[in-house]
Amino acid sequence: MQDFFAPHLLDLLCLALSAGLFTFYHLYVRHKLKDNPTYSLYGATTIARTAWVLNVMEEKNDILAVQTLRNSTMAATFLASTSILLAVGLLSLSGQADKLGQTWHALNLFGSRAESTITLKLLIILGNLFIAFFNFSFAIRLFSHVGFLINTPPEEGSYGSSITFVAMELNKAGGYFHIGMRAYYFLVPLIFWLFSPLFMLAATVTLVGLMSRIEKTPHLDCEYLGALFKNSCPLPRK
Repeated sequence: MQDFFAPHLLDLLCLALSAGLFTFYHLYVRHKLKDNPTYSLYGATTIARTAWVLNVMEEKNDILAVQTLRNSTMAATFLASTSILLAVGLLSLSGQADKLGQTWHALNLFGSRAESTITLKLLIILGNLFIAFFNFSFAIRLFSHVGFLINTPPEEGSYGSSITFVAMELNKAGGYFHIGMRAYYFLVPLIFWLFSPLFMLAATVTLVGLMSRIEKTPHLDCEYLGALFKNSCPLPRK
């Protein structure tokens, strides 16, 4: 076992640092969402989806519901299909690891240049793509379920067709879509890892910096958000 990990030590260390930094960022955002649910776009859209379900089911906007869910389903379907295509393409490259190593490791001054290292990298990237695929597939499944539930008139005592349950299912679908996109984002550092572990670290730092700027919502005025949102943004952004 020690002989197996010895050649890949630097690569595995950089992978652990990159994954740790990526995970720490999302744990930090999750912690901030507890104090301010509109801190990130994910938190704001979670609240917006709940309000959307309430409006659609109370106002009987069936056409709006179908069109919106269709768009979400098409987006998840496209991304799920893309992840599978990338995985198949990656499998075709695995048989050429010896040739690819000579090209991809031209700038690799510190990491391992062994053929087994290339195979290990491709395997981890493949696992990341399958994580994205399954999460997008789960999102498609739930979007389809919501399409039926949202057009079911809520009845007293029937929790399955209640507004709360439909909103929970829609937000669960949004959560799976969110995780799938995280896997796609982390694919960028993993691709740079093929060339050098240091490139992966640099790509991870750049990616986290971009996400922290792009995904952070501007200060949202609770009066603008409306009565439904007031309880969701009690604290000002610091």
